[in-house]
Amino acid sequence: MAVTGDLLAEEFTAHRAHLISVAYRLTGSVSDAEDAVQEAWLRLAGLTDAQRAGIRDARGWLTTVVGRLGLDRLRSATVRRERYVGQWLPEPIMAGFGPRPSEDPLDVAVRDDGVRMAAMVVLDRLTPEQRVAFVLHDAFSVPFAEIAEILGCSPAAARQHASRGRKALEEADPPPRAPMTEQQELLERLMAAFNAGDVRAVAEVLHPDVVLIGDSDGKARTSRQLMVGADKISRFLTGLLRKYADTAFDGARPVLVNGDLGLHLPAAPGDDGHPPLDVHVTTLAIRDGRIVAIYDLANPDKLTRLPD
Repeated sequence: MAVTGDLLAEEFTAHRAHLISVAYRLTGSVSDAEDAVQEAWLRLAGLTDAQRAGIRDARGWLTTVVGRLGLDRLRSATVRRERYVGQWLPEPIMAGFGPRPSEDPLDVAVRDDGVRMAAMVVLDRLTPEQRVAFVLHDAFSVPFAEIAEILGCSPAAARQHASRGRKALEEADPPPRAPMTEQQELLERLMAAFNAGDVRAVAEVLHPDVVLIGDSDGKARTSRQLMVGADKISRFLTGLLRKYADTAFDGARPVLVNGDLGLHLPAAPGDDGHPPLDVHVTTLAIRDGRIVAIYDLANPDKLTRLPD
């Protein structure tokens, strides 16, 4: 490895998008991912010339460091989530919706199908050990011997952790990323049905097994319980729209949420006795030409990075 400061920084920058992708898949947190990558840089820069010269594969070495840091953050997050109010969703990676894709490392990371919200939600159900083993091996081809060192277990145990994570993902069967044209068409149909106040038309856009997951930690208004079923969800959503008919979509704009189409709904004042609207970012998952999942993020702590 190069040892001069500028060249070392250049080498690290070349791996940054990859490391951000690793860290985000492991933690589901943008801030934790960025902190882990920064810590990996500090550890690399803190090595002596002789220590850096002994690193044969900089990308592999940095991936292992980020894996260890991700495991630490996952274990500490388990305690935090026990106190969380309502449902938990990964912190979204949001970008503007336009013809020119951003080359920011976070925006590059979410182009991978494995970082779509539907897949990240399933990863959150795994144990820290299963998540680390599965993500590092299946997504980034890290050998089980190296994963075992991160987890502090045998290679056979690391393989077993990955197998259980893989099985959980297969059983959950998260919908694949739909083409952007299909996402746009369904969102337009949903909005048209909302504007018409037509409960039946809303239900026709929704998959019979659709779920709505709201994330607020009690700091904003959204559904605290998992909501299931096209009829129930369509009536819930159209009921909300009737309450806020004049302000619900004022200033709404399309955004990309983990690489998929979503809507940013800005805060709006209440009226006619209704409380104010909180900021929401909502995105969808699609199966068989219908919306099968609605992810409604309203926790302000997870919406600090709205695109311009």
